[in-house]
Amino acid sequence: MSQLGIAVIGAGFIGPVHVEGLRRVGADVIGVLDYSPEASRIAAKKMGLRKAYASLDEMLGDPRVDCVHIASPNRLHFEQAARSLAAGKHVVCEKPLAMTSKESARLVQIAKKSGRVAAVNYNLRYYPLCLEARERFRSGQMGRVFSVLGGFVQDWLLYDTDYNWRVLAEEGGELRAVSDIGTHWLDLVTFITGLEVEAVCADLMTVHPIRKRPLGEVETFSGKGKKAPVRTMPVKITTDDYGTVMIHFQGGARGAMTVSQTTAGKKCSLRFEIAAQNAALSWDHEAPNQLWIGYRDKPNELMIRDPSLLSPAAARFASYPGGHNEGYPDTFKQLYRDINDCIAAGGKRRKTHLFPTFEDGHRELVLCEAIAKSNKLKKWVEVK
Repeated sequence: MSQLGIAVIGAGFIGPVHVEGLRRVGADVIGVLDYSPEASRIAAKKMGLRKAYASLDEMLGDPRVDCVHIASPNRLHFEQAARSLAAGKHVVCEKPLAMTSKESARLVQIAKKSGRVAAVNYNLRYYPLCLEARERFRSGQMGRVFSVLGGFVQDWLLYDTDYNWRVLAEEGGELRAVSDIGTHWLDLVTFITGLEVEAVCADLMTVHPIRKRPLGEVETFSGKGKKAPVRTMPVKITTDDYGTVMIHFQGGARGAMTVSQTTAGKKCSLRFEIAAQNAALSWDHEAPNQLWIGYRDKPNELMIRDPSLLSPAAARFASYPGGHNEGYPDTFKQLYRDINDCIAAGGKRRKTHLFPTFEDGHRELVLCEAIAKSNKLKKWVEVK
């Protein structure tokens, strides 16, 4: 097919990351739509895009646009994804896919009916050593899984003066730390192990029930830098800053996930430790080019990312030789390469296509709702 034409919705923290990743795989990023025509114009100029859309209708009516990347606030995902699919566009949506599982279930049906490629932006699947870990489990090398431990912790909302639209339930949903970063962990460990969650028991906490909202908006992560004092107003917060979730997986394996956006010094530490019959594997997002492999009867190993040492399934998503580190931006590149390859193949998903679908996004919403219910009831809740 000719060069894929793409439009991006949203120009905050993650929108420009989409644009960069798309450009690296040769896609034609035509333009951007932000929260106002003026904001779209500023974003287009900043990113060097030739089109600033004034409305969703204008963007969806552009015949040059084959695929829409949605990087807007969570409450807008359902409408924008549904309308994009109805307009015949392929869709890549940021997580969470929607605000509720009812909405995400509807999007799954709309996507199936449309025949378009519909993906969710769980980019962390595409770290080469995460793909290597997946291959070791899926090939049977590791044997039966006993337990999956870990979590995702950050510090960008440590202070009560840290503020962003994501802390508001009406903008991001009932859950925040679990939904915003916990779903990355849940998607990754189930993708690697092939396990499905059967039941959850959650304990969540709002560290700052009142946050000081600046009189103006704050881009994600931008509040961490030193800045001049600003006028603020108190805002009641009901979303979770911290949470621990115990997990029962189908087949008997056990798990535990901890999420926090108020852990000083942890910038973006997603970590998993998977104990299995023949070995254990451990990986940390803040050191993504090494995979710890633990044994009972021989010395442990520390595998360094090197395409010549990886399994073929993982090596095809590693672009550089060993010692030439790959990181966060590369995961977007590899995810979009996989998605765009599927689009180029007429939307026919092959076994080699590993990108998360709307079904995966729906499953994460179902898990989030079970976690929220468990926290309220203070007991185990089955995942339906």
